[in-house]
Amino acid sequence: MKKSTIWFLTIIMALTFTGLLYVQIVYIKNMIKMRDDQFAEGVKRSLYAVTTRLEQDETKHFLEEDMAHMETRFYPRANADGSLDLKYNFTTADGIHYDITQKGNIERHTDKYTSMRDIVRGQYLYQKGLLDEVILNIINQSSNRPIGERADSATVASYLRSEFASNGLDLPFEFAIVNRVGAVLYHTAGYNPAEAGGNNMFVQTLFPNDPKNKMNYIKVYFPTKNKYISSSVRFMIPSFIFTFILLVTFVFTIILAFRQKKLTEMKNDFINNMTHEFKTPISTISLAAQMLNDSSVLKSPTMLSHISTVINDETKRLRFQVEKVLQMSMFDRQKATLKLQDVDANVLIANITNTFKLKVEKYGGRIMAVLGAQDSTVNVDEMHFTNVIFNLLDNAVKYRREDEPLELKVETRNVTSHGKERIEIAIRDNGIGIRKDDLKKIFEKFYRVSTGNRHDVKGFGLGLAYVRKMVGELGGEISVESELNVGTKFIITLPITKN
Repeated sequence: MKKSTIWFLTIIMALTFTGLLYVQIVYIKNMIKMRDDQFAEGVKRSLYAVTTRLEQDETKHFLEEDMAHMETRFYPRANADGSLDLKYNFTTADGIHYDITQKGNIERHTDKYTSMRDIVRGQYLYQKGLLDEVILNIINQSSNRPIGERADSATVASYLRSEFASNGLDLPFEFAIVNRVGAVLYHTAGYNPAEAGGNNMFVQTLFPNDPKNKMNYIKVYFPTKNKYISSSVRFMIPSFIFTFILLVTFVFTIILAFRQKKLTEMKNDFINNMTHEFKTPISTISLAAQMLNDSSVLKSPTMLSHISTVINDETKRLRFQVEKVLQMSMFDRQKATLKLQDVDANVLIANITNTFKLKVEKYGGRIMAVLGAQDSTVNVDEMHFTNVIFNLLDNAVKYRREDEPLELKVETRNVTSHGKERIEIAIRDNGIGIRKDDLKKIFEKFYRVSTGNRHDVKGFGLGLAYVRKMVGELGGEISVESELNVGTKFIITLPITKN
């Protein structure tokens, strides 16, 4: 699949997922706003119903008080001798006023009293229907009563609870009664305006017919309102989570696709480089074999010796390349098979540098070993440890600068890392250096700074990956410091074994 096709699919899917997440977020926000509006509307209806019931209670209070007062005007009084004085006065519908006092025995006047009482009650009710203005004055006078009597806290709480439940708002609430300047007259035990937050304090006027200077208000808030609102859109949360999981999975898949494509390209480079690396020694050996068929060559011992040396060198070179390829199999194993033994790192490194000295001097350079580690015994696989050092030295030769002689320096010293004594092996060169972008990738399998089918620098991109794996298998760490056109320094730390 082409990279442009992958990018096209990535953009399309990214836009699709972004649009889907946006729609879900907008839907959730609209649902929350709608539920909040419905909640506010329900609270307002409930508060209006509560204030209406309180006004009805107060009107009922005054009417009952007026009725009781009216009844005392004709209630009979018993004398000491058992006689009864029945006094009453009333005004008829024609406007005639009567004052009547009647004496007699209680039993004798009971029937008369009852019928007279019914007449007076009927007259009272008739007059009440005509005296709307008088009733309004009575209600206006109610503002002189203490608010605690007009709106008892227990009654208000009961009314609020009942009305909220009727409107489907069955959740805890706190309320307070305040005057026109905001002073709290009384409140519930848990009332704390600071906890209300935005859009959670609801205010309703108590007794709106009171004079403005005697106005009182009821304030209500719900401590669990946010949980109540969010619970109404809780069913959308799984959908949002599943969409987010799909998005993460999609991103991860795209990353894997790009990595796989990059790995494919690197493998193609590897095959191209490997073909070229194998082609040269095979061609040389084939040419030497053809020369051996020449009878004149067979008669010359010098030529035979030269051909034999060429075949031997090219065979070694071919075997070395095959071993490089076989190192690939190690990366597919969880654990490499190692033959560990205690060796002196200083001695081993000294032998390696002496062997490598001829190759460095061939290019007009020099190699120097500064073996300053006092404790240098390490438990390693000698063959793999030697290959690690050889790989790093070989890289220094490959990536040397043409305008300056190669300078190689190998140092050892003892350091303390993670509370343990270790040996540090540093290999420094003055080569072309490594760019910062490449520093992060040089230890990856098949990765080479010179990519593509380029043969100015030979290799398969396995050397540093092999180095890092083996150092890790030996319980050590490796890091690199480099500056372009200045040089590179590889640092290996390994645990030491004290005898």
